[in-house]
Amino acid sequence: MKFREGKDMKRALITGITGQDGSYLAEHLLDLGYQVCGLRRRSSQLNYGCSEHLKDDIEFIYADMTDMGSLIRAIDKAKPDEIYNLAAQSFVQTSWEQPILTSQIDGIGVSKFLEAIRMVKPRSRFYQASTSEMFGKVQETPQTEKTPFYPRSPYGIAKLYGHWMTINYRESYPMFTCSGILFNHESPRRGLEFVTRKITHTVARIKYQQVNELRLGNLDAKRDWGFAGDYVKAMHLMLQQETPDDYVIATGETHTVRDFVEQAFKYVGLNYKDYVVSDQRFMRPAEVEILLGDSSKARKKLGWKPEINFEQLVCMMVEEDLRVVYDEVARFDHGNKRVYGQLSI
Repeated sequence: MKFREGKDMKRALITGITGQDGSYLAEHLLDLGYQVCGLRRRSSQLNYGCSEHLKDDIEFIYADMTDMGSLIRAIDKAKPDEIYNLAAQSFVQTSWEQPILTSQIDGIGVSKFLEAIRMVKPRSRFYQASTSEMFGKVQETPQTEKTPFYPRSPYGIAKLYGHWMTINYRESYPMFTCSGILFNHESPRRGLEFVTRKITHTVARIKYQQVNELRLGNLDAKRDWGFAGDYVKAMHLMLQQETPDDYVIATGETHTVRDFVEQAFKYVGLNYKDYVVSDQRFMRPAEVEILLGDSSKARKKLGWKPEINFEQLVCMMVEEDLRVVYDEVARFDHGNKRVYGQLSI
């Protein structure tokens, strides 16, 4: 491991470092000269996930959000100046199938983490990854830091518990704890179970004639979509302020799932209406119809703003999935001794 050394270098501890946000945040902090530690669960197979390309620059520490003893040991070992809690069971559909597990990780796990920090290194600055899903059945549009919460899934409820615990530790102890209420943020590193990546990956497979349909649930749900690489910069900025606070991070624009689908198919020169099939299996038990964030506070106090717009985000994701699927098809054809042409769209 090529771990960076330096007496004056800041140390950061990131949970969820193998996921989309964790990998982008690790890249950003490394570029800023941080020493980066990442929490990962012990498993039978060594898997660095989205941070595979960073594994030589990160110190990995084994711990689990449901095991407070391991969190205490991890904090003591990392001795971080900043802690970013991005670990979560973050798929809404799975939270309906595993509500207890989701509560243990996304809710109780935050309590255990905060208490471990208070016991071991209370001067560490703590960031909690909150979510726009806490707004759920929205009480006003757009949603701000003062909008009442009304979560509509076990995921949203568990996250709201973690959000309020973060606020309570800030108000009860001399600790710097803050939450970023992040609206939907995507990238080519998004998991295939999420609707945006499901769309772009399936579009690429349709383009290369691997499948002939895309099955989706509610095409009319509206979301505020941004680029994950932009949003992790806001996380870092929150921990550089004089006083801790909570911030909505969003683009301020809303698009339907249908808009996302249409843009993705348009990029490869196809009409989405020829391929999209509505499937009741992908409908939520309790739908969140619209999420639209007002990030005025973050733009004013943090000096943050998104750099990648909606169209650029969709095209970025489709382009990467075209490469992924092309490589898969090329490997298959090579194994069957077929000649495959150059990548083109």
